Amino acid sequence: MATVDPPRTPNVPPEVLPLRARQFRIPKTFSALRHRNFQLFVGGQLISLMGSWMQIIGQGWLVYEISRSEQALGIVGFASAIPALAITPWAGVVLDRVSRRKVMVLTQLGAMSLAFALAGLTFAGVVQVWHVVMLAALLGVVNAFDGPARQAFVVDMVGREDLPNAIAINSMTFNGARIIGPAIGGLLLVTFGAAWCFLLNGITFSATIVGLLLMQLPPHESKPKRASTWEQLRGGVQYVAEDPIMRALLLLALIFSMFGVSYSTVLPAFVDKALQQGADAFGAVNAVLGIGAVAGALLVARYGDQGVRGRWLIATILGFPILLAIFAMNRSYPVTLGLSIFLGIGFMQTFTLLNTLLQTQLADEMRGRVLSLYTLTFFGFMPFGNLAIGWLAERWELSAAILVSALLSFTLALIVIWKTPTLRELP
Repeated sequence: MATVDPPRTPNVPPEVLPLRARQFRIPKTFSALRHRNFQLFVGGQLISLMGSWMQIIGQGWLVYEISRSEQALGIVGFASAIPALAITPWAGVVLDRVSRRKVMVLTQLGAMSLAFALAGLTFAGVVQVWHVVMLAALLGVVNAFDGPARQAFVVDMVGREDLPNAIAINSMTFNGARIIGPAIGGLLLVTFGAAWCFLLNGITFSATIVGLLLMQLPPHESKPKRASTWEQLRGGVQYVAEDPIMRALLLLALIFSMFGVSYSTVLPAFVDKALQQGADAFGAVNAVLGIGAVAGALLVARYGDQGVRGRWLIATILGFPILLAIFAMNRSYPVTLGLSIFLGIGFMQTFTLLNTLLQTQLADEMRGRVLSLYTLTFFGFMPFGNLAIGWLAERWELSAAILVSALLSFTLALIVIWKTPTLRELP
C-alpha cells in the first residue's frame, strides 16, 4: 500500500517565519512580535534609546552650564543635523547594496565610541563646547546611515505582512524610551553628573549590537553593481519623482517636519512666557506629549490594517495644525496639558502612517534609497523649520510664530492632498 507524503511546508526560510501561534497568543496590536528577530530588535532598541535620551538630557545641560548661551544649544542641535543633508541620500545607495544588519552593527559601534569619547572628556574636566559640536556632527554622520538602515531593516525581520504593525511598535518603542530615558537621565545628572549619562549611553548600545548578532537571517545576497553610485542615487530620485504617491508622501513629510513640529523648539519659552510656568511644568508638558505619542502608536498598531490608512493620514495631517493653532492661542496650563495629549497622538499617527504607507508602496530594490530620502525630508530639513520659528519668535509675539507655522503646515498639506486625490484611496 502506497504511503502518502505529508503536505510540505512552503519553501520559506525558517528564520523569517513567525513563531508558532500555539507557543503563545500575541494580541493583534503586537502581532509583529511573533518574530524572534523583531523581539531581539525591539528589546535592544528600547534599552539603547533610553540611553540616547539620557545623553540628550546630559548634553543639553552640559553645554548650557559651560556656555550659559541658548545660541550654543542651537548650534549643537544644528551641527548634529547638517550631515543628514549631504550624506543621507548616498547612505540609501549603500543600504541597497550591502547587508543592512552589518551597517547597523557598524553605526552602533560608531555611536558607542562617540558617547565614550564625550564621557572621557567630561570625566577629565576638559570638555569644551567645540568638543560637543564636533562630536555631535560626527554622530550626525553615523545617524545619516543608521536612520534609514533601521527603517529598511524592519521588512527583513518581519516580512511585508507584519510590516505596518512593526513600524507602529517601533514608534511605540521610541516614545516609551522618550518617557523613561529623560527621567533616568535627569536623576543621573542631578546625582552623579553629565559624564555618567554619556558613559551609560555608550554601554546601552551593546544591547542593540548583541540583539543584531543573535538574529537568524537569510544570507545576504550581493546584487551586481550594474550602475555607478551616482546613477543609483539618480535612479532613486527619479523613481520618487515619477510616482505621484511617493512624491506626495515625501512632500507631506517635509511640510510636517518643517512647520508642523517646529513648535517644540520654542516650547520652553511658551511655557515660561505664555503660561507663566516653570521647569516642572515644562517637564510635565513633555511627559504628556510622550504619553500621547505612545497612545497614537498603539492606535495605529491596533487599527492600522483596516484599509483606511490614506483617509486616516489626511484627517491627521490636517487636524494636527488646527490643534496647534488652538494650542498657540491658549493661556491655561491645564488646557495645555489636555491639548498636549492630542498633539502627541497626532504627531505619532502622522509620523507612523507616513512611514507605513511609504514602505508598503515602494519596491524592495528601492527601499534603501527611498527611505534615505524620507529620512532626509523628515529629519534633515527639520532644523531649518526650527531656526525659522525661533527667528519669528524673536521678532514677533511667540504665539503668532506658532500660529504662522500651523497655518503654513495646514495650507501646504492641503495643496498636496488636493493635487494627489489618490492619497485617500491608499489601504
